[in-house]
Amino acid sequence: MRQKTALIIGITGQDGSYLAEFLLKKRYRVIGILRKASTMLPPNIRHLQSHIDLVHGDLLDSLSLVEVISTWQPDEVYNLASQSYPGESWRLALHTVQTNGVGAHRLFDVVKRALPTCRVYQASSSEMFGHVKEVPQNEHTPFNPVNPYAASKLYAHNIANIYRESFELFIACGILFNHESPRRGMHFITQKVTYGAACIKCHVQNSPVLSETGDPIVKDGKLYLGNLDAQRDWGFAGDYVEAMWLMLQQPKAEDFIIGTGETRNIRLLCEEAFSYVGLDWRQHVVADERLTRPTETGQTVADASKAARVLGWKPTTSFSQLIAMMVDAHLAILA
Repeated sequence: MRQKTALIIGITGQDGSYLAEFLLKKRYRVIGILRKASTMLPPNIRHLQSHIDLVHGDLLDSLSLVEVISTWQPDEVYNLASQSYPGESWRLALHTVQTNGVGAHRLFDVVKRALPTCRVYQASSSEMFGHVKEVPQNEHTPFNPVNPYAASKLYAHNIANIYRESFELFIACGILFNHESPRRGMHFITQKVTYGAACIKCHVQNSPVLSETGDPIVKDGKLYLGNLDAQRDWGFAGDYVEAMWLMLQQPKAEDFIIGTGETRNIRLLCEEAFSYVGLDWRQHVVADERLTRPTETGQTVADASKAARVLGWKPTTSFSQLIAMMVDAHLAILA
């Protein structure tokens, strides 16, 4: 049986690293794109260095994409690259749109011209639902973005559907709800909370890792967070990459909602993380208005029944297992 080749754009991120591991177990040849600005191999993929091929390329450079796709002739392309912080997208609005929106459009156009037979996965986002029109959200729920990140992802999502219909390209979009892991960036709320719980358990008064305000995430023994009432559907990234792969094994390209179907607010997230290390979160967490988004999404919770029915996919890692995994990863470093 011929070995398949997969190209991962965004291989250095959380999802890219888990996807690379998953595809290697499936005996794929895995090619990962690195931007030329990258001078050091990021920690998420250092353990994979001898098992994958890394090439230079950039979603902002069509010629580099043409060269990579023409040279490697991938069977599958996974576009996981993005400016991925919704809150930060206000400060980097134009860069966010260029990378997430126009960059994805550029990729689809290159595939159309250079290798129209390959299958493409586009990473869409539950952030596109914004001020939600209905709860839970499924593949037919109207989108209503409230930040530049969500708007950029919606542009890419719409363009993917246009190219799929207009040029018969196989582009499947995964509308993924929040998915976390120890490899998640420290700007994300799950990492802040699990890191904060670990720091306070280890009696760290002022953490070396800073928040977006420039202050320590844990300052004077307290964890500073934004809106504690914000609600999310949180799952494990390692489970979600299997869904990405399954989408590209189907007879036709479609869009799929991927999530747990369970929603919790940040207060419950704090309770889970702090109770895991034997602490009462209410004694250690402080709400800081500076960390609140200008506009907040509504109650995002996935109706992933189509993924269960068509892909046979369901998450296997519980919320408690996920948070314990993340806290343990921080404790291993801090202890």
